Amino acid sequence: MKRWIKTGILLAAAALICCGIVQFRQQRMTEEIAGKVIRFHVRANSDREKDQDLKLKVRDAIGAYMQPVLSGISDINASRQAIRERLPQITQTAEQVIAREGYTYDVSASLAVTDFPEKTYGSYTFPAGRYEALEVVIGAGSGHNWWCVMYPNLCFFNSVYEVVDEEAEESLQRALTPEEYESLMEGKNYKVKFALWEKLQELL
Repeated sequence: MKRWIKTGILLAAAALICCGIVQFRQQRMTEEIAGKVIRFHVRANSDREKDQDLKLKVRDAIGAYMQPVLSGISDINASRQAIRERLPQITQTAEQVIAREGYTYDVSASLAVTDFPEKTYGSYTFPAGRYEALEVVIGAGSGHNWWCVMYPNLCFFNSVYEVVDEEAEESLQRALTPEEYESLMEGKNYKVKFALWEKLQELL
């Protein structure tokens, strides 16, 4: 009996150590990925259908403005600088769409570090974490948001959002390590599995 108890204690300790190592690696990988991308985030005034439609029109207008700017950029620092320099124009572009559609909502655009839950875009699932993002807030900003990855540019290679084409995929691969890239593939995110702990439960 004592031998089984010792074995159980050792297995429990090994399970905790393994889980801790995996969690640490996951956290480190999330931080590494977050440090290599800039997201694009548009927050609607509310969840009313008209406000959600307006959000997408603002997205399209900003995308049309930023696509030629981002097309020749292959460096995150240059992308960050280009976005910061154009924040007034981005805000103005959104304001023009809002006014054209007959609304008087305020709008703000900023480049900031923001908390994101786990989100899937196309075939890529980005882990929850703190990401730098161009954040555009329409009115109260209390409605469902839309997001994508602005650098590497997954948003604006074509007019079909959330369908990531080959060129966009290649730009993402260049920005990340092979392990980081593989971790983003939908359905292949690293998950903590308590295999040793489950085995211990079977033995006890």
